[in-house]
Amino acid sequence: MTGVTIDMYILDVDEAEMSEYYEVISREWHRFYRGKMGVTLKVPIRSFEDFAVWYTPGVAEPCREIDRNPEQIFEYTNAGNSVAIVTDGSRVLGLGNIGKAGLPVMEGKALLFKYLGDVDAYPICLSTRDPDEIVQAVEWISPSFGGINLEDIDAPKSFRVFEDLIRKLEIPVFYDDYQGTSIVVLAGLLNALKLVGKKLDQIRVAVVGAGSAAIGSARLMIEAGVRAQSLIMVDSKGIIYEGRGNLDKYKAEMAKVTNRQGVRGGIQDALSGADVVVALSRPGPGVITEEMVSRMADRAIVFALANPMPEILPQDAKRAGAAIVATGRSDFPNQINNSLGFPAIFRGLLDVRARGINTGMMIAAAQEISRLAEEQGLREDYIIPTMMDPNLYPRVAAAIGKAAVDSGMARVRLNYESLRDSAERRISRYQRSLRLLEDEGFLPPPPSQV
Repeated sequence: MTGVTIDMYILDVDEAEMSEYYEVISREWHRFYRGKMGVTLKVPIRSFEDFAVWYTPGVAEPCREIDRNPEQIFEYTNAGNSVAIVTDGSRVLGLGNIGKAGLPVMEGKALLFKYLGDVDAYPICLSTRDPDEIVQAVEWISPSFGGINLEDIDAPKSFRVFEDLIRKLEIPVFYDDYQGTSIVVLAGLLNALKLVGKKLDQIRVAVVGAGSAAIGSARLMIEAGVRAQSLIMVDSKGIIYEGRGNLDKYKAEMAKVTNRQGVRGGIQDALSGADVVVALSRPGPGVITEEMVSRMADRAIVFALANPMPEILPQDAKRAGAAIVATGRSDFPNQINNSLGFPAIFRGLLDVRARGINTGMMIAAAQEISRLAEEQGLREDYIIPTMMDPNLYPRVAAAIGKAAVDSGMARVRLNYESLRDSAERRISRYQRSLRLLEDEGFLPPPPSQV
């Protein structure tokens, strides 16, 4: 692999070869650092006497204050900036049911939380697959956190866990596969439609896949204005329609409102005449073919979001007539990835001490992501900001925080400007402090790349 660089736009590198390269580098770096996370202090220790303030006997006083008024836990502890990333490891990334072996993925999520949102996130892999036990475990640990992020739990169990926790907890419970994906999908779709000259309430949409991400995206698109009757979902057994067998509770709910024409068949039938396809199914390529895309409407939009390989490669979808193509990968244009949302979403939720998150808040976040890209100039290869855009996370944090205030879900009332300024300061300060540690040699550089 001599001469391979990280930039696939410069070199013509086979995708499988590049994936192998990333995996080799990742194994070396993870082993070198023994993971990505650690605990550090955010208070000064100047003398022995400081221990009497931060610990005993002085610490008794903030304890008494919290005992008198439980809301003071947000003033006297880090609970208000802490999020639990909870998984049972039953559906990890593209790896499947691997249990605690998914911890590197959860640490990766925690890294993104901190670097992009200055949110302290703690990866928690549970040694149970029982939904009642997962709910109980999260309920037990919830007093230490300002929010819960559910991650990589297989459906339909994940829906039950999510719904139960929403009912039980007075802090935001965010199901990233379900809600995070849907927010970023909607953001990209809003801008793609502007480029092709189509409107949300006039399009036909095919959703390939019927897991949590697909169902979440379908529901949010409908809430935002897509006509439910003009949306068709496809699972591994074919098109979903009312009365079809082999439907769990959540697919059956979708069958009642979508596909009112009663279309039957497979992926090719769902895509026929569709303006948009949002694919969140299994890795390709080949799940969606050029022939299927060629049967879509003119100026079609193709979101092929399976990882690590999209259901159809962008060049193939373009060759078949698609006007705009997005994937879940950073080495292709138009990356639709949850990381564009969740660090900022939790930054905003925590800053207003939100009790939860509702559909209006999710749409507000999607619109802000969409608006930022539009301000920078939309193109067919640029419908959504990139992860490294410094303006993205403060703006999304402010948008969702303001929406929480407007909807009555916030304990603290702050306006958009103050939320944005606060988020900018926090995120910038943390990123500068990390660079300072690197510059001073306290964070050693990673081992040489192979």
